[in-house]
Amino acid sequence: MNWRVGVIGSPIAHSLSPQLHEAGMAIAGVTGTSTRIEVRSGDVARVAELLAGPFDALSVTMPLKTQVLALCDELDDTARRIGAVNSLLVRDGRIEGANTDGAGFVDALAGELGFSVDSRSVVVLGAGGAARSIVDALAAAGATRIGLLGRNPETVKALAVAYDVVHEGVLGDEAADLIVNTTPVAGRVVAPALRARPGAVAVDITYEPRVSAWMAQYEESGCRVVNGLAMLAYQAARQLSWWFEVPIDGAALLGAIQ
Repeated sequence: MNWRVGVIGSPIAHSLSPQLHEAGMAIAGVTGTSTRIEVRSGDVARVAELLAGPFDALSVTMPLKTQVLALCDELDDTARRIGAVNSLLVRDGRIEGANTDGAGFVDALAGELGFSVDSRSVVVLGAGGAARSIVDALAAAGATRIGLLGRNPETVKALAVAYDVVHEGVLGDEAADLIVNTTPVAGRVVAPALRARPGAVAVDITYEPRVSAWMAQYEESGCRVVNGLAMLAYQAARQLSWWFEVPIDGAALLGAIQ
């Protein structure tokens, strides 16, 4: 089979997914091509056309992750739980949807830093789609407490209600083992660093710039810092393993885009 895969979203010109797809194909021993396709918000009909004809599988980026749910004949448990899809696959004439974002985040922490979230205290900044997928994976992986800070009180409250370990706001006097910034770069304010334990990890899920001002302040305070490239690579490893039915190593994919 010659795989025809791509990545959809808007804007899409900056996406590193084609490099990840091609690296994954080489590891899996399959042939194929990967293409960036600009698809704007609301144009779900265009996605249906792509999957009905020229494409076997698609990576899904913003703003389409919630919108393509309606196209799926089947969803994995994570996509169903968080209401968002980052991966589409046509199999036996049916469209399957999955979400590997949060699990890829947890994989990246373990693979790149040897950091397990089990029994850890976490603070997540932001309460949008990326935060939802990460919170879901952190809870599944055994995080003890997750403090959530977001601009929209309703979305913060909704996540706190959905997960027993999630709390609105910071962790009181408790210092965090892990701090995750999911807020967009545009308009971001570098607030005073939150309390972190010695050796804590601070992750900014953006990757341009490679070391953000937010990351720099935590690095100066002694935290280990990571940008979003590792999450991108490790979530792609899960996605490509699903597509090709061959194990793909996240660290190998990260090497292809660093």
